[in-house]
Amino acid sequence: MIARYLSAISARISAFEFALVSLIWGSTWLVIKGQLGVVPAPWSVAYRFTLACTLMAVFTIATGRWVRMTRRGHAFAAIAGTAQFALNFNLVYASERHVTSGLIALVFALLVVPNALLSRIVLKTPISLRFLIGSAIGIIGLGLVVADDRHDPAEWSTTLDGLLLAGGAVLCASTANVMQAGGFARSLAPFPTLTWMMFYGALGDIAFAAATSGPPVLDFRAEYAIGLIYLAFAASAVAFTVYYRLIRRIGPGPAAYSSVIVPIVAMTLSTIFEGYRWSVISAAGAALALIGLVVALASRRKKLPVPAATR
Repeated sequence: MIARYLSAISARISAFEFALVSLIWGSTWLVIKGQLGVVPAPWSVAYRFTLACTLMAVFTIATGRWVRMTRRGHAFAAIAGTAQFALNFNLVYASERHVTSGLIALVFALLVVPNALLSRIVLKTPISLRFLIGSAIGIIGLGLVVADDRHDPAEWSTTLDGLLLAGGAVLCASTANVMQAGGFARSLAPFPTLTWMMFYGALGDIAFAAATSGPPVLDFRAEYAIGLIYLAFAASAVAFTVYYRLIRRIGPGPAAYSSVIVPIVAMTLSTIFEGYRWSVISAAGAALALIGLVVALASRRKKLPVPAATR
């Protein structure tokens, strides 16, 4: 009786954590839009992860999870953190200037595809026929959405720029994901490692911002400040912490299904706040992309490197 009761509580906690992560990461795409304007995008990224790193360090030390990292561990954190929190996010913020936030979220939903390909190359993880079919369906669906997103031929260049930037961000995020799926990464303490990853990512962000945008620029508007705090606290420190807890509780396969929920939330918010106009073609394309993602994930639940870097 007690075991059944505890199992029910655990299931409810897992469902809450899954919903929380999906809603947070689904909303961040729209919040990022509010970070573009007065402050150059590279500085917004630098502020976000400097603050997130500080919050993670305070949390890790306060909960007694802090441990010393070896030189090899620092090297891992530096490479993975630069790919995940510097290159990836700078490309994402840049892409948001060209296409809607919901469309970028849909592109990132297909992160499982490069994850699987890089995993095959680096970790020798097999790829099933069902995964290939699901990936093909997802890519076709995304193609339909993109094809219907710009009706004016003059706007195709802008759309292409945004998609190329988002595609580069996906590759950077996928590189960090596959690194985290290796044996060495599994031997590292998760919270200190994530903290150091954000630290090295923030250093890269500051260096890039200074080199490309000059001295720091501040925006004292409440909208910007609230958005920055939300992205650093909720979308970075809290969401990553909860996501890793969720992975330990229900496994990486089921946790990865948040990749299906996130673009639904993002596209809904894009429709409400950005005026995204749906057509039969774009709606069918989005449905195909999500169906393909479900098929691909279902075929590789136990072996797929988890898409941990959603927004």
